[in-house]
Amino acid sequence: MNSSVITFPGSNCDRDMDVALKKFGFKNKMVWHNDVELPKSDLVVLPGGFSYGDYLRCGSMASKSKIMQSVIKFAKDGGKVMGICNGFQILVESGLLPGALLRNKYLEFICKNVFVKINDKDNSYFKNLKKDTLELHIAHNEGNYFCSKEQVKEIDDNNQIAIYYSNMSGNVDENDNPNGSIKNIAGIFNKEKNVLGMMPHPERMIDPALSGEDGSIFFENLINNLK
Repeated sequence: MNSSVITFPGSNCDRDMDVALKKFGFKNKMVWHNDVELPKSDLVVLPGGFSYGDYLRCGSMASKSKIMQSVIKFAKDGGKVMGICNGFQILVESGLLPGALLRNKYLEFICKNVFVKINDKDNSYFKNLKKDTLELHIAHNEGNYFCSKEQVKEIDDNNQIAIYYSNMSGNVDENDNPNGSIKNIAGIFNKEKNVLGMMPHPERMIDPALSGEDGSIFFENLINNLK
């Protein structure tokens, strides 16, 4: 399986993602934001970080990078595109995903482990996943997912909510919502479910000696689904 990780000025999780993908069998290439064409890829990843210093709005300038035209075409042709944290923000700003990501509810940067409940496994990202609840890491200032009432109904009707913030047991409650996201949403799909954006970082949870292994479960399952 071939993957590509896009590096923008200010990305800081691109190397972590490269390590994670290679650990579980992807042949990964790093792609600079100013490149025009994507390498042959089964998966394209927009990593976390602070692209362009988060000027204007998080992800807004990155969404206009040269490489994004190829990423958008790849996604619209059915290719798998995953955006993590700042990558999620870029997907929203580029129009590949609906909604917006606002400042966290208490206007504070959040950096901690959280639990997320998998809402939908009828897709290439979570199909056959052996757990319904994962422990992952978040580190963001603008992770508060928001959309209009009409959009909430639409993504609900289309089953586009990928994961919810939850407790260890998978119960979804406002008390376990770290940033104020509407309906505890931690990640969403596009209608076709080939594009996934989520705030938690699976690439930070691939080694039990450093953090945890639930990210390993995610990546191992992902490559098996794409084979």
